[in-house]
Amino acid sequence: MKTIKIGGGQAFYGDALGPALEMAQRTPDLNYIAFDCLSELTLAILQKEKRRDPARGFALDMLGLMPKLLPVAREKGIRLVTNGGGMNPLAARDAIVAIARKLGLNGFKIAVVSGDDILDRLDEVMASGCDFTNLDTGQRLAEARLNDRLVNANAYLGADQVCRALDSGADLVITGRVTDSALFLGPLLHEFGWERNDWALLAKGIVCGHLLECAGQVVGGNFAGGWQSVPDLDNIGYPVAEVSEDGRFILTKTPESGGLVSFETVREQLLYEVLDPSHYLTPDVDANFTTVRLKDSGPNRVEVTGATGQSRPESLKVCIGYEAGWLGEAQIIYSWPDALAKAEAADKLLRKRLERANFKAQELRTDFIGYNGLHGPLAPRPSDPNEIVLRVAAHTADLAEAEKLFRELVPLGLNGPPTASGVGSRPRPRELLALWPTLIPRELVEPFVKIEVTEI
Repeated sequence: MKTIKIGGGQAFYGDALGPALEMAQRTPDLNYIAFDCLSELTLAILQKEKRRDPARGFALDMLGLMPKLLPVAREKGIRLVTNGGGMNPLAARDAIVAIARKLGLNGFKIAVVSGDDILDRLDEVMASGCDFTNLDTGQRLAEARLNDRLVNANAYLGADQVCRALDSGADLVITGRVTDSALFLGPLLHEFGWERNDWALLAKGIVCGHLLECAGQVVGGNFAGGWQSVPDLDNIGYPVAEVSEDGRFILTKTPESGGLVSFETVREQLLYEVLDPSHYLTPDVDANFTTVRLKDSGPNRVEVTGATGQSRPESLKVCIGYEAGWLGEAQIIYSWPDALAKAEAADKLLRKRLERANFKAQELRTDFIGYNGLHGPLAPRPSDPNEIVLRVAAHTADLAEAEKLFRELVPLGLNGPPTASGVGSRPRPRELLALWPTLIPRELVEPFVKIEVTEI
């Protein structure tokens, strides 16, 4: 029975890049490495970068990795898949073409998948009857009057687009927004020729992708079930799946690397960001994770079987990003004795100063870090902590109001409770981006998907 090996090389934009190179260098007979770079917020950020510079808008960290990775991948026949194209996959292609030419990689093929970006088609789509109802609030997009504040609108494409790109013979596939798991299911479709309505096989492939997509997290990173037992996290190896044609796979990791692959680490990742494990909705299949079976099959080897599924949804998820005001933030730290009492008094003084300054905010939040910054009202009050950081943040409609927060806090250094110290440099207000989650009929997206192949 045919078996392939596919690795998870990246979990987010800004993730460590060394483990992917080590995976390529050390893993025998590795066929694919897929890189998951995108989150919903990342897309909006990349779109703002693209507006400032038409040659940007993609995950720039790949440019630091590719000069080292491409020669290894070419030598070993490892094919690469990434959604790091973000909001500008063609610009990402151009940048990597320049790298490949400099390396002398003649015959190297790059396929670009585009069509997920529907921002310029919103009016056309709404005219066809799709009202982009917000999945959280039930409000229709037109009712929100966000036209002048829209930043991006991206539909989540599925694995079939990645498969088609690989069918073209591409050594590297660059996409915009496809689902995280599709980056891994796509190569399985290409290699095994699974039918697009074999829901059980597709579900198994989705489980494989879901376990690989967060890279180091399934190998003991961020492990809540016993992080103390994970060896050599400073040298963590990223995950590799040995996948058989019938959908069974062994999850392991880069040889001679740190981290841990066990029943517990895999189980924890299996449930990560899963709302309903019996209905894990993707563009490719409605997967049922409750039938999955995990079994330790050796050191750092876990066998995964049993996923089932049913027919895919008729709609695709869309995330629309829009400008949502400004974040103003200020911090000050108080030391023992009476650190918490001092911080609470300073908060009251700040709020009085803001009131006199006619401060206008949609939301004003205070955290006493060291006491309730994470646990909020559930935190027990400490008796006499060594130090407390007073953090005050505000959501404002405009930049001028956001700037008032820091300006009014600074005088408390000498005009408030004693033992105040600054925390870092002056924080500049940040523009806030919000998300509008919604759905679109897939027939309004998929016919517009393009796959462009460039050979060097």
